[in-house]
Amino acid sequence: MAVIEELIRQEEDGSISFGNYLMDEKKKVLDFEVQGDLYKVKTYNEITKLEKNGKMLMEVVPGATIHKFTLTDKGAYFMVEGQEDVQLTLEMEPTTDYKILIDDVNVGKVKTNMAGKVTLGVELQNNTPYVKVEKIG
Repeated sequence: MAVIEELIRQEEDGSISFGNYLMDEKKKVLDFEVQGDLYKVKTYNEITKLEKNGKMLMEVVPGATIHKFTLTDKGAYFMVEGQEDVQLTLEMEPTTDYKILIDDVNVGKVKTNMAGKVTLGVELQNNTPYVKVEKIG
């Protein structure tokens, strides 16, 4: 895997990849259109943020590169790459239970707050883990 030089791109499977954790200065891309939705990404070594149609989808601290991000009614699916462990905040459905799987290992479950936010830590350990945040039930 590698950082996304263009900061955000659509992959052949319809997912998006975004972020560049190697930059020292904040950069952003506005109004990146994918299937009628407008995405905005801000990224550098301290933080990576993704918005869809003006609403926050994901925030990663410190900055990271997210590969093959897909959001469905069942959950969020993506790979994460960075120089150190990250904390992810995702905007999901309010007051809903989700199970967290990292490389297909169930690491627990969380319930989103009334705003729909869920926060989780991901240990990178020199690899690019595949993260699934799947709705329970």
